[in-house]
Amino acid sequence: MRVLLVEDDDPVAESLCRGLERYGFSVDWVRTAGEALAAGEYDMVLLDLGLPDSDGLDVCRELRARGPVPIIVISARSDEVDRVVGLELGADDYVSKPFGVREVVARMRAVLRRTRPADADTPAEPAAGRVVIDRRSRRVSRDGAEVVLAPKEFDLLALLAEEPGAVFTREQIMEAVWDVNWFGSTKTLDVHVGALRRKLGDAAAVEAVRGVGFRLILR
Repeated sequence: MRVLLVEDDDPVAESLCRGLERYGFSVDWVRTAGEALAAGEYDMVLLDLGLPDSDGLDVCRELRARGPVPIIVISARSDEVDRVVGLELGADDYVSKPFGVREVVARMRAVLRRTRPADADTPAEPAAGRVVIDRRSRRVSRDGAEVVLAPKEFDLLALLAEEPGAVFTREQIMEAVWDVNWFGSTKTLDVHVGALRRKLGDAAAVEAVRGVGFRLILR
């Protein structure tokens, strides 16, 4: 999937480019509004608001007027007014600096699930241990045999498998797998974790980290 990163802060952009490429995304980086508007078509745009030649909100408005490309604003301007204006101008999500690459990737995938649920270009998860996860076909196998997962069970497993052993907070999981605007109970997360544990058996463990969240251990 081709991603356009519009960011004039070199250290931030370089770190984000490296991180996204590790997750399988193809990233083109530009520093100005003019370059962004002349860049052509992409599958997603990550847009900083503090650009040297124009306000990023103007770029957001222009990109949205051109078509339905998913836009995620990434900015140090975390005021509620900027967030609301950005979303009203057509941004699909808003991530405040500082942020981690994993959070950005989770939000990108959440936006893609909402805007293009059947997208075949989303990078596939690598095989690991006894469990193989194929994001393109949305299939999972354990020891060579297919494991039938419900849609949210698959999304949960794919998220945890992005960094096996790393702890994802309950809030991160709910935002990435359910919706960035989820306000309901997180009890549904426990139900889906229980289902994954039963279906994966001893091939993998979804471990609870008390008071924090969950991590996936592949065997």
